[in-house]
Amino acid sequence: MAKSSSATATATKKRRSRGGALTLDEVKTLGLELLSSRAHLNNAPVLLALLSPSAPLDLALEALISLQSFFVPLIPSIPSASAAATVGDAGSDPELVFGAWLRQRFDELVAALVELSVSPHSDDAIRDVALDALMDFVKLGKDGKFHSAIYHKFLHAVVHASDSIDPLLELLGSKYFKYTDVCYFTYTSVDKIANSMSSKTTDSGKDSLRDGSDGSENKCAIFIHNIYNLLAHVPAMDYQKESTFEMWSAVGLSSKGEKDSSKDSSSTNIKKKLKLKLTKAWLSFLKLPLPLDVYKEVLASIHQNVIPSMSNPAILCDFLTRSYDIGGVISVMALSGLFILMTQHGLEYPKFYEKLYALLTPAVFMAKHRSVFLQLLDTCLKSSYLPAYLAAAFAKRLSRLALSVPPAGALIIIALIHNLLRRHPSVNFLVHWEVDENESNTRGEATQPKKIGADPFNNDEADPAKSGAMRSSLWEIDTLRHHYSPAVSRFVASLEEDLTVRAKTTEMKITDFSSGSYATVFKDEVRRRIKQVPLAFYRTTPTSLFQGSDFPGWTFGDQSNSTIETAVEGNETIEAVGASDSTPSKRLRVEA
Repeated sequence: MAKSSSATATATKKRRSRGGALTLDEVKTLGLELLSSRAHLNNAPVLLALLSPSAPLDLALEALISLQSFFVPLIPSIPSASAAATVGDAGSDPELVFGAWLRQRFDELVAALVELSVSPHSDDAIRDVALDALMDFVKLGKDGKFHSAIYHKFLHAVVHASDSIDPLLELLGSKYFKYTDVCYFTYTSVDKIANSMSSKTTDSGKDSLRDGSDGSENKCAIFIHNIYNLLAHVPAMDYQKESTFEMWSAVGLSSKGEKDSSKDSSSTNIKKKLKLKLTKAWLSFLKLPLPLDVYKEVLASIHQNVIPSMSNPAILCDFLTRSYDIGGVISVMALSGLFILMTQHGLEYPKFYEKLYALLTPAVFMAKHRSVFLQLLDTCLKSSYLPAYLAAAFAKRLSRLALSVPPAGALIIIALIHNLLRRHPSVNFLVHWEVDENESNTRGEATQPKKIGADPFNNDEADPAKSGAMRSSLWEIDTLRHHYSPAVSRFVASLEEDLTVRAKTTEMKITDFSSGSYATVFKDEVRRRIKQVPLAFYRTTPTSLFQGSDFPGWTFGDQSNSTIETAVEGNETIEAVGASDSTPSKRLRVEA
């Protein structure tokens, strides 16, 4: 048997050395021989050499299936890497030598499967089969425990891939992220990888990343993108509902090398462990130097996908408050998460309304996430404990913005001011405030008479208490009666109602206006049914855009031909004399 094995291996080597590639039948034969007995163990390295993204697809698939069938029954007997390294040379037990050889070949197979899964040059079919084989090895750890070491190697290669990993993440999300233990160990590996990257950026590697001369800065940004995409593909679980957790491995959340935790396999303990790992993974990720696009995507989704699943969401207060203090679009996007921490988790943020007041700029009404921001703005101004000066300052700031924002933004502002005046009747004096000159003179202001039409409101003041809104009025809303957009001019009439009596009016839903744009305003106008349509009346059908009588003294005829046009208006005769081909047209001669 040994002679037969050596002969087969020798023949294969000779055939390969001559430059002849293996055929599909020969690969099948090598696989069948490998599965038949130990005498053909040397076929394993030959088959491993075919596991490459550049290898023919049919040969790689056949070699992969044969090697998977060979190693799956042997996984429980494969020694650990540390035990295999202690095996001596010739004097050792043959079984130990075989175990060390098996360990080495298995590590080569795992590395080849990781390469086939991550490489962008791999065919979709071989990537799918390689991922399934790799996850089978993860599932069949010692004593049925999750083989976290193999899975960590795989995720490490996924994160450090320089090319797109979207096809692989789609496969992971559709096939394996529905299992609780896979999500659990995904968070564990991401936590380790992110901590490792964070330590490199804070130590000596930080200077090289900032320098960027060796491309380390770009690589770090790519790795951070990969970590975020990986975390984003892990589905958010509903921890409020009682549900059974589906596991990929037989033991569950226990990994190879850990003690059996079957006694802690209750639904409550699983939720607790999963929340803890998710919290650690996200905190480690948020410590990294996030690129701007990743930063925005995190802020846009953190209040929906991360905060409800964390064990202690208040830990995010530092990250969100720093983001809120940056200003601009970042502050607008950070408001959602910060609002949840303030309303549901007892976070106290000083000068919150001052920061919110500073965010009200024309750019907000053209931002991508303006819909969520404006809805949160309406919610933040809903409290009946809001001081009158704050309500007046926000109403005045919004009314001043109505003069410079698009029509859709003006509609939202009118709705916001409507709700403010209805919720806070103490600021209804802003609607109409008359200035009495006689009263001003009796107060001793004769030396400095107050100018009629001067607005005491200071729009550039950052502090709402010092803006002077309590001494102003909403005159800007009155100007909207003559807005060029009919939708805005009609909607202003909603503020003419008596908003002090709440029983007669209802609050406006900001969601009905927050997603507005030029397109929505135009569509609404087109859909409106108009009872009387103004028409242009002509005694004769016009033959041109302009008539000669519209612009006396000019002609709009063809300059290349000589033409004479005569029009009679009352007692005047206008004669148009065309020019020749070489001279410009002359002015018309007007005869009384």
